[in-house]
Amino acid sequence: MAKLFDIKFPGECKTLPEGFWSAVDVWVKKPHVVNKRLCGVKETESKAVGREALLFLLEDPQPVLSFISSRLSPAQTHDKEKPWSSSVRTFIPKVNRYGTHLHKELILKDFDRQQVTFLPFEEDSEGKVSLKRGNIYQFQLLHQEDCEEWALELHVLASDAWFSDGVAYPNLPWLSTDLLPKLVRWATECKSSEFRSTLSLLPVEKYSVMYQQLKEKYKAMVKVWPEVTDPEKFVYEDVAIATYLLVLWAEERAEKGLSARQSFVDLGCGNGLLVHILANEGHPGKGIDVRKRKIWDMYGPQTVLEEKAITPSESFLFPATDWLIGNHSDELTPWIPVIAARSSYSCRYFVLPCCFFDFYAKYQRRQCKKSQYKEYIDFIAEVSQVSGFSTEEDCLRIPSTKRVCLVGQSRNYQLSDEAEAERRRAHYIQSRQPSSGATVQRSDIGNDVDCCHGKRDTDRSPDSSWGEGFQPRDRVETVRNCAALPRDFVHGVVLQVANVLLGMTEDDGRGSSSDWNRGGSLSVSEVAGLLEQETLQLLKNECGGLETLLKNNHQVFRVEGGRVYIRDWRERKSSRVDTKRKPVALGALKTRPCWFYDHHPQRCPLQAQHCAFAHGPDELRPSTRPLKKMKNDAL
Repeated sequence: MAKLFDIKFPGECKTLPEGFWSAVDVWVKKPHVVNKRLCGVKETESKAVGREALLFLLEDPQPVLSFISSRLSPAQTHDKEKPWSSSVRTFIPKVNRYGTHLHKELILKDFDRQQVTFLPFEEDSEGKVSLKRGNIYQFQLLHQEDCEEWALELHVLASDAWFSDGVAYPNLPWLSTDLLPKLVRWATECKSSEFRSTLSLLPVEKYSVMYQQLKEKYKAMVKVWPEVTDPEKFVYEDVAIATYLLVLWAEERAEKGLSARQSFVDLGCGNGLLVHILANEGHPGKGIDVRKRKIWDMYGPQTVLEEKAITPSESFLFPATDWLIGNHSDELTPWIPVIAARSSYSCRYFVLPCCFFDFYAKYQRRQCKKSQYKEYIDFIAEVSQVSGFSTEEDCLRIPSTKRVCLVGQSRNYQLSDEAEAERRRAHYIQSRQPSSGATVQRSDIGNDVDCCHGKRDTDRSPDSSWGEGFQPRDRVETVRNCAALPRDFVHGVVLQVANVLLGMTEDDGRGSSSDWNRGGSLSVSEVAGLLEQETLQLLKNECGGLETLLKNNHQVFRVEGGRVYIRDWRERKSSRVDTKRKPVALGALKTRPCWFYDHHPQRCPLQAQHCAFAHGPDELRPSTRPLKKMKNDAL
């Protein structure tokens, strides 16, 4: 037995020792948050494992038993009949390299001694187990009462026999320099998440296998992505969402004894990739969106996509559909549980909320003790419950900050009570309507539309629009990020602000003295004071207003902490490259003129061969690049 490493906790830690066990639980239940080669683990229920059960696992148990209790005084030694609290976890790698062998760990927790021991073992297809004795390790929390200090120690049974494959068996330096500091931080913070763990409704091992299959199958979409959005984010995010739904639906078929694959309709399907994957994997369905995307024509006839505006009404019910999907469906999100409930008693739904919308307007916050995101998720869950669903919440593994989904897979009332359930739905929706005469402002979120309100027919006659007052987004996407402003207008604002900054001197107390004039700095509000009212009014109609315009002109300005500076491309934080600049590659296209070369009194501080922008018309070349993100060019 050897102590490999130890870390002292900073200052007075009021979260200990409870925080230590919270940190251990993160490593036990969610090792994938630090070991990115793992998809997760499958953990058995915790139980008491007595000495006999441990002896059964170990062929030669004495060294292991000695390792577990070697640092204890006689007074600390356990009674022979007292069990360890334990569990077993099975590792689920992202890429299966172990064949039919299962890699597991027996985890022994001793709350009295503040220690947890990990005993890795392998199990073959016949159920035979073999202990990886050289990879047994332990974390122990120590408290020095004389100086009120806490420390966390890492111990290993035999460091010279340690085996590492970077997946189920991490290397020792990683355990000591990466994992151990994270355990200390988690124990100190002792935070609890507002949401459930990821993939809590699915068997993680099935998700992992299917995700790898679909990722390999659809990765070519990244190279041919015709939209201006980031292909890596959107392709792999939709692959992950499709994986989630396919596994969820497979589990549903197994549970209910169904053979036919579930049908679906994706409301607000956007680029349609999720529809394409689900249809390609054998599920009949279609997607509907108010605006056709370029990529729709690439999918082929088996992917059914319809361009039409969706208005909650009798015209948009889907009685023959099994599942309704709302993937970042924005203004449709609160309506999807309602539409599913009114479509048929057997219709289910899946929503992944993003932008915050109520039935008829932007969602208005009502609580300050929760994050805005958590409050909105709770609101959609309330809509679901009132609509008649037993609602489940889960967290997806997608490259997005908005990862929480809601699933309505069963009802909380009997079919015979449908009339009463509908009365509750109608009353709730009516209660969410803005008061008469209230003004609903246009959302500041890109692609949002003007929302209005009005009275709704509660009798739901066949052609009635029980979503009257709801307005879908415009068919033509409105660009409001200052990119569509007249070029002369933007040039005038940039020149006006830059000249003021360059005109600031040391006497102002905010200027800078150097060989090349970098000017001074102003707050965004001070910059606004320089502009005419007509200019400010035009900027108000854009998302982010003046600050967005300044940030869009990244070549000229640096906006940090609410202040505006002239950008100095000699600085590392401005150029985002090493201070030892390499010359621009010979023949590289300079498609934009250098603002400083044209407008700064001392011209550009960089020589032409080091500047990414054109110094004069002779260096300027027409752009032949497609409108994509730079990082995708190599794909």
